[in-house]
Amino acid sequence: MIEVTRLNGTVYYLNPHQIEYIESNPDTTLVMLSGKHLIVKESYETVFKRIIDYRRLIGAFKNEE
Repeated sequence: MIEVTRLNGTVYYLNPHQIEYIESNPDTTLVMLSGKHLIVKESYETVFKRIIDYRRLIGAFKNEE
């Protein structure tokens, strides 16, 4: 799970494998596989780094190298 912060300051933890794509226009919007849109305070770069860190933590990269 990765931590993200909604614009109202609420902290959420979500499964990054459920993110379909990320928009940055100028707010960072996570579009989930369910179709739900989450606008977060973090930049695209921060979210991307958190996803990479999470995947390293669970060992996901072992099968991708």
